[in-house]
Amino acid sequence: MAEHLKSPDPEIVYTDKRRLSCDGGGGALGHPVVWYSLDDGEAECGYCDRKFIYKPDGAKSAH
Repeated sequence: MAEHLKSPDPEIVYTDKRRLSCDGGGGALGHPVVWYSLDDGEAECGYCDRKFIYKPDGAKSAH
């Protein structure tokens, strides 16, 4: 795939919560609030492609 057509990697957010919501960061670039369950350990937002990963020991965001 051509480098200029390559889509960016999703933002990965580590969390110690099993249920969370995403609004795309709010503001003009936001999207409707959607809720995700991380029972399988991870979920990806259907709007903004953020990837949420359940990590109970020391959750942190990888910006």
